[in-house]
Amino acid sequence: MLPSLGPELALAACMFVGAALYTSVGHAGASAYIAMMALFGVTPAAMRPTALVLNIVVASFTSWRFIRADLFRWRTLWPFLLGAMPLAFLGGSIKLPGEVYRPLVGVVLLLGAARLLWPRPVRSALEWGDPPIPVGVLCGAGIGLLSGLTGTGGGIFLSPLLMFAGWSDVKTASGVAAVFILVISIFGLLGNLASVGALPSDLPIYIGAVMLGALVGTTLGIRLPTNVILKALGLVLVVAGFKLIGVY
Repeated sequence: MLPSLGPELALAACMFVGAALYTSVGHAGASAYIAMMALFGVTPAAMRPTALVLNIVVASFTSWRFIRADLFRWRTLWPFLLGAMPLAFLGGSIKLPGEVYRPLVGVVLLLGAARLLWPRPVRSALEWGDPPIPVGVLCGAGIGLLSGLTGTGGGIFLSPLLMFAGWSDVKTASGVAAVFILVISIFGLLGNLASVGALPSDLPIYIGAVMLGALVGTTLGIRLPTNVILKALGLVLVVAGFKLIGVY
């Protein structure tokens, strides 16, 4: 019986690393979990609800840590949430066939990799301002729909958008992204509650692994440089993204 647990334990170990890396920058790790599940041959039907459940668990803890550290701004968040919540619910209710879902997730992972492999450190504007409400709502709608369709929390899109547009400083952007991911993951899962029937029996092992990873990541993230490890994770996303698209 022990040999049969080998792949599951190996996947849990990878998820632990992914959670530690992602939570160090305020993310919950859905794109990493999806990449790892793809590499371990998890079925597309199980990938989306599993990633969302793990996202909810990790984002709850990460949000609490950032809010407690006063690294969160409600005015920055709410326009994006207003647009994203209904679209995340809609996206979650759409069940895409595997031949559509896999390439779509592959593209999302490659976009996430591009963010992680950015040749220069992302720098927020020295003088930042709150996002215009209509623009925030529209951007949130786009992020929410894609998040619901793919089973990601949207943090890989929201964080760089906030910093590139000068709508937040780096630390606060991480806190805003953490709460955004939590809410959108919940709405994405509510959009298709029937999908929870595809959750793997080993889910408690994965939850334990990502919670330990979140504890490590949120504790060490503000003290340790993340450029090298995030770039390494970006390479993993590249491999998984091309695998899902069917390049090899």
